[in-house]
Amino acid sequence: MTKIKKAVFPVAGLGSRFLPATKAQPKEMLPIVDKPLIQYAVEEVVSAGVSELIFITGRNKRAIEDHFDKAYELESELEASGKVGLLGHIRNILPKRVSCVYIRQQEPLGLGHAVLCAQPVVGDAPFAVILADEFMDVPIGQPSVTKQMVDVYEREGLGVLAVQPVPRESTRQYGIVTSSPYRQNLEFINSIIEKPQPEKAPSNLAVVGRYVLNSAIFEHLRGLGKGSGGEIQLTDGIASLMKEEKMLAYRYHGRRYDCGSKIGYLKATVNIALRHPEVMSEFGDFIATLDLARERK
Repeated sequence: MTKIKKAVFPVAGLGSRFLPATKAQPKEMLPIVDKPLIQYAVEEVVSAGVSELIFITGRNKRAIEDHFDKAYELESELEASGKVGLLGHIRNILPKRVSCVYIRQQEPLGLGHAVLCAQPVVGDAPFAVILADEFMDVPIGQPSVTKQMVDVYEREGLGVLAVQPVPRESTRQYGIVTSSPYRQNLEFINSIIEKPQPEKAPSNLAVVGRYVLNSAIFEHLRGLGKGSGGEIQLTDGIASLMKEEKMLAYRYHGRRYDCGSKIGYLKATVNIALRHPEVMSEFGDFIATLDLARERK
């Protein structure tokens, strides 16, 4: 089975739920303590053996490219100041074996269109798709969610979607699947539909921002018209591809935070801060002092 060496990051979205914070910076650059969301996502795929990162960008996304580029002036200043620890963090954001490609999505035509923009670089290879604002946290020492999914793909030879149950009233925010049992934490996908209203949703099992796909998806995306929201939906492309081949729903090990929402972002920040070696002690003491009942009044 071909190894997964490429990952696509659709990062062209406006981040409107975080305005005005995202007026001049990408939502993917919002920090969880001291690292931006996009860096956590990149570290996740690199840990899975991915070596080529493909960013589908839009206007006002230059900060992402700058973040993963070499910063000569900053490195020189840190070196001159003897700040060796910080210098190491800056220089080691990406391993030397990893390369980056940036492709501009000219129009906001949806996730499916963003993935299709990556075809010239992906070619015929299988690849992962990562939504960076879906923050996936796993216990220290455990494989990342992308690593778990890559292992499934390389063992089964079928496309894999990360799924989890969501409240039924939230189905309008997700691609929703129906499935049949296969193996532990794995199910065959029977159907998939984009953002159904709760009363029409066939289940509450949602796709949550991690995909491992083969290159056949591109042909199906190219043949699509506009779907939900007037956009080209990746969900619709997957539904079309499923007419030709099976796909798997994977109930991953880990905890997901929807950092495209304010509450999910805050929960992720608190969780990581309470484990961060530099701040966890003092931050934990601060949390313990809060009278949360009084603060809510």
